[in-house]
Amino acid sequence: MSELQEELRREIEKRRTFAIISHPDAGKTTLTEKLLLYGGAIHLAGSIKSRKTQRHAVSDWMEIEKQRGISVTSSVLQFDYDGCRINILDTPGHQDFSEDTYRTLMAVDSAVMVIDVAKGVEAQTKKLFKVCSERGIPIFTFVNKLDHYGKAPIDIMDEIENVLGIRSYPMNWPIGQDGQYLGVYDRRNKKVLLFAADTSHGQQARIADVYEPDDPAVIARIGEENFQALKDDIDLLDEAGEPFDMEKVNAGELTPMFFGSAMTNFGVQDFLEGYIRMAPTPQPRPSSDGLIAPDDEKFSGFVFKIQANMNPAHRDRLAFIRICSGKFERNMSVWHERSDKLIKLAQPQQFLAQDRQIIDTAYPGDIVGLFDPGIFGIGDTICDEHHKFKYADFPVFPPEKFARVQAKDTMKRKQFVKGMEQLTQEGAIQLFQQAGAGMESYIVGTVGTLQFEVLEYRLKNEYNVDIIMQMQPYEVARWLAFEDGREVTPASLKGADRGMFVYDRHQNPVLLVNNEWALGWITDNNPDLLLNHVPFDKKEA
Repeated sequence: MSELQEELRREIEKRRTFAIISHPDAGKTTLTEKLLLYGGAIHLAGSIKSRKTQRHAVSDWMEIEKQRGISVTSSVLQFDYDGCRINILDTPGHQDFSEDTYRTLMAVDSAVMVIDVAKGVEAQTKKLFKVCSERGIPIFTFVNKLDHYGKAPIDIMDEIENVLGIRSYPMNWPIGQDGQYLGVYDRRNKKVLLFAADTSHGQQARIADVYEPDDPAVIARIGEENFQALKDDIDLLDEAGEPFDMEKVNAGELTPMFFGSAMTNFGVQDFLEGYIRMAPTPQPRPSSDGLIAPDDEKFSGFVFKIQANMNPAHRDRLAFIRICSGKFERNMSVWHERSDKLIKLAQPQQFLAQDRQIIDTAYPGDIVGLFDPGIFGIGDTICDEHHKFKYADFPVFPPEKFARVQAKDTMKRKQFVKGMEQLTQEGAIQLFQQAGAGMESYIVGTVGTLQFEVLEYRLKNEYNVDIIMQMQPYEVARWLAFEDGREVTPASLKGADRGMFVYDRHQNPVLLVNNEWALGWITDNNPDLLLNHVPFDKKEA
């Protein structure tokens, strides 16, 4: 084995790259913060909406996120713990940002699903879970907010199985009843962990007192009733529960489940250590040239996110790259598949949200930010010039909401166009031009309405442009082509006036209509017309 392969194997063994997924407000960003706190990356956790300290969550870096207490972009965070290098991708829980989340899930090897103990499995969790199960990646579950009143743990297990179709294996079990939890029972080590009172409101790591299950001090602290209830639960789980099977975990068929409260640090360290022990190291990736193994000596990676203006002082733009194989070195030259050119990777950075540092090397599993002068697109492959291939394409989301957008002040047209272009390249919006209309306005398509607010906010704050936005009545977009290949124009399409005829950024014809009924009329009257939810060369999400 060559020296480089030795080095790669060693580094790959240390890497764990995962995304945290959940419904809004299940406590995902808080959990991310607490993991960083245990990893020593931050010394005092900034409670999300805390009025006392006015600290905001480290991973919510965009101003709009701090104001509203929700995540609208995926943050990339990295820290070391117990000899491992952890890369966390904190994703937005809000449904309008599912595209960003979807792309993030393409860049990880496992996912952590956060469930609110009071609410159980919610709509957004279902959607994101489906994406993970389609990719077949292992899923770990953290049942959060145990410091509040919630459903019984056994009911949460049933719900996960019935709603998501995956069996769960509790790695620990809460001690106590009805939201009055005093600690957890660690099933693997057969130990009782009772937590000392949390006096720092979750801002510092919390110490647990560890006991043998039959230690009289346990009954003294938790009471006879709680002790008996715990004993009964554990007997039931051991006899009737799903046996632990690592193969099923790796295939995404069994989810190891942890109970805790991120806000008060209850059970967070147990979860972190359990996750590191079981989670997969970087995995091989499908490409146009078969599976690419992470310990392949030739470098490769792909762009899964582009973010403009992370640092408003610099007005910069970063492409986030997931490294899939080989060793990344600063200033190396790689082949960029989309432009078919060699490019030099200068100023590579790693992150703790907005705080970043320049790095010299990185390995498979790592996420690196590259300064982007405008050459990268979402899903682009970069690889060694001696082994050229392409990683599988990212799926595309059909837009469902539309608005006409133009700059209030025509003198600011240049900044307006630049801002719209940037946000389109980030994948936050889809841009269309109405056939026959002037260039002063665009038609913008998004997956949800919250994205229009973000668009307006960012154009104003990052490009100093106020916009006029008029929502459009259309809810359905279809890309158009005739079977014989002749050009689709408003004149050649019967019923084009029943909707709005627009062109996407690559000049492909698209028709926006109010509903499926209007679409039916157009299909009936243009028998040789082909309609697609997304551009013909893309795959739908």
